[in-house]
Amino acid sequence: MLKNDPLANILYVDLSKKNFWVDNRQDLFEKYIGGTGVATQLLHEECPKGCDPLNAENPIIFAVGPMTALFPLASKTVAMFKSPHTGNLGESHCGGRSAIAIRMAGYGAIVIKGSSDTPLYLAIHGNRVYFRDASSLWGISAFTVGRIIRENEHGAGLRTIMRIGEAGEKLVSYSCVTTETYRHFGRLGLGAVFGSKKLKAVVVSGKRSLPISNIKQYRKVYDEIYQAAVTSPAMKKYHDLGTAENILPLNELGGLPTRNLKETRFEGASEISGEKFAEHYLGRRIACTHCPVGCIHIAALREPYEDEAYFYKTSMFSYDYEPIYALGSMLGGSDTKGILKLMDQVETVGLDVMSTGVILAWATEAQERGIISGKETKGIKFNWGDYNAYINAVRLIIEQPNEFYKTLAHGVEHAASRYGGEDYALSFGGNEMPGYHTGPGAHIGVLVGARHSHLDNAGYSADQKSFLAKKQNSPEELAESLLSEERWRQILSSLVVCFFARGIYKPDIVLKALKSAGFDLAIEDLNRIGEEIHKEKYRFKIREGFSLDNLRLPKRIFETPSPLGKLDEKFIRETIEYVKKTLSTVGV
Repeated sequence: MLKNDPLANILYVDLSKKNFWVDNRQDLFEKYIGGTGVATQLLHEECPKGCDPLNAENPIIFAVGPMTALFPLASKTVAMFKSPHTGNLGESHCGGRSAIAIRMAGYGAIVIKGSSDTPLYLAIHGNRVYFRDASSLWGISAFTVGRIIRENEHGAGLRTIMRIGEAGEKLVSYSCVTTETYRHFGRLGLGAVFGSKKLKAVVVSGKRSLPISNIKQYRKVYDEIYQAAVTSPAMKKYHDLGTAENILPLNELGGLPTRNLKETRFEGASEISGEKFAEHYLGRRIACTHCPVGCIHIAALREPYEDEAYFYKTSMFSYDYEPIYALGSMLGGSDTKGILKLMDQVETVGLDVMSTGVILAWATEAQERGIISGKETKGIKFNWGDYNAYINAVRLIIEQPNEFYKTLAHGVEHAASRYGGEDYALSFGGNEMPGYHTGPGAHIGVLVGARHSHLDNAGYSADQKSFLAKKQNSPEELAESLLSEERWRQILSSLVVCFFARGIYKPDIVLKALKSAGFDLAIEDLNRIGEEIHKEKYRFKIREGFSLDNLRLPKRIFETPSPLGKLDEKFIRETIEYVKKTLSTVGV
């Protein structure tokens, strides 16, 4: 890397002592590039073995990459922490303005340690760090906090504001961190880690120039990436309808989880489709900083005030496939206004939308089967598609008035272990399922993925290829496909490239772009680094008690047919064994 690149600077902040310092860690960035690679190493360094995720010792690590602020679509920030939701590796990615703000402030990573006695928020403006009192902000929604901070901190147009809502304050294990209103560090409970540290928000801003190795070559590579981004059919899809476009195709294939995966086709799919949202509710499109695509779709819901004739309020919500699946088909609901109102409640309190939908779906079926009653639910009768009931339940998950709602605040795995219904408690590695029942690859990918996310290795894509080829891979072939994809994604997330742009950032483009940032690498180097980062993640996971031998497979996934037919548990177990065997050969 270039010696005068501020990317090598890591800002350390100690909330307990209210101090901060900067270390130059060029060694880490040269070895692991940035983003996920560097954050994983910092987690090894800063998180003690066996640390309680809600203990002051659990660090919050934000990391960006060498291409951030230099090239389009390199606009993600990686957050790394020990997850209070799974008790293991916590990793979440977020777009918006956060990555550019951290890079422009002069850092490649920020490490937040310790815990404050009283609520505060951090204001990081370049080389200055302020510990602001947030006592008056505690208990306030993430939306309102963002507005208040914008009025009090400079850096308009340059800053990022990462903040939590009530869910994070109440330590709900799947609470999220909201940034720029419509983007989130969603999965695995970063919001609860913020809350445990009495950290309400982190503001970052800065302004600077960045070094490059060759201006002529840089412009050439930049133009190549930009033109690919604005002319690619795949990127046009993300701009026009976004991932919500997936609702109808998945429904037609029979891969859309419906009513807690009792079914995979939803009779109301057309009412919650991307096309329907675009036609009736799309208010605007926005983009992450330094992205020419604009894939963030904002729905506008216009409603009359109850007590004022002829007066209306308009609420704005970001939507895409995962929230629509989680709060729509998974809950058996096709009322788009109901989905948006529930989405508003989830966003206001600061919960992960996927986990929330899956948990409410389990609760609905559990009540349907009689293992919970009105006594546990405080009189709420869960019925598929009843959005008033679900909105009230979200409020109670935050208030936690009894043991049932305290249990729901720890996720579906925990709830099922307490009340029963494990067979239809849809979590994988402790994390609630994403919106794909496309075949074995989707579920295996989430089970064995380092952070138990569908974005780890896109197992649903392997299923799609098998469906089109009308041929299922062998367990060994599927395992190798998932591992190969996941290792390459370690490179993309170390560059902090948006995964939507993975078709643009192929190895040859990555190498040319990295050269402009001072990294002279070959494809063999990228493959080696990707494998090493993946190995380091598993080293942390195993250190913290993870085992491929103890993965729970919900019985429901074998009961409900997928586009590739009914899943075979033996096949899935054999594939996991191949993953285990492969990892052991590289020293995990």
